[in-house]
Amino acid sequence: MKDDILIQIGNQIKERRKNKGITVQELADMASVSKGLISQIENNRVVPSLMVLIEIIRSLDVDLNVFFKDVGSGKANKTILVKKKDEYSHFEKEEAIGFHYHRIFTRNIKNSTVDIVLLELEPNASRPMVETLAFEYKYILSGEIEYRFENENILMSAGDSILFDGRIQHTPRNIGSYKAVMLIVYFFEEDMG
Repeated sequence: MKDDILIQIGNQIKERRKNKGITVQELADMASVSKGLISQIENNRVVPSLMVLIEIIRSLDVDLNVFFKDVGSGKANKTILVKKKDEYSHFEKEEAIGFHYHRIFTRNIKNSTVDIVLLELEPNASRPMVETLAFEYKYILSGEIEYRFENENILMSAGDSILFDGRIQHTPRNIGSYKAVMLIVYFFEEDMG
């Protein structure tokens, strides 16, 4: 839980800084800290003190309540999170040359069993809507998928990913003319349901 919250904070700082068009150096100057510290916080390498964190958030001109509204929230509502490949958070680690990390999703799920599956869908493959007692993460390796949910359909292609509560009725449909392939990770919690 703690690591998940720290990653969320670092990601929010980076995202808000980029949305405002502020460089790492500019934010460091506004918050009276070093450029290296901002970089380490954004890349989840350092835990800032409370006062430094508050100063960084204020420098981004964000209300503290707004900033922390969704951090660490254990909301019981059913959610669907979609990320297109150009929205992944890119980061590097110190002393790593040629290593390009792409953070796709971060979600803390306690007491879970993880099941990793590769799914191949033929064109026109079909099944009824289903529910599972798991959080489901899908990464589209190839092809074009229409993911159907109770109230919406989401078009996805290679490189896109989705994370959702499997208790929402769902089913994928291959809308292309070739086989589609997905990497699936199921997170089964002991107390879901």
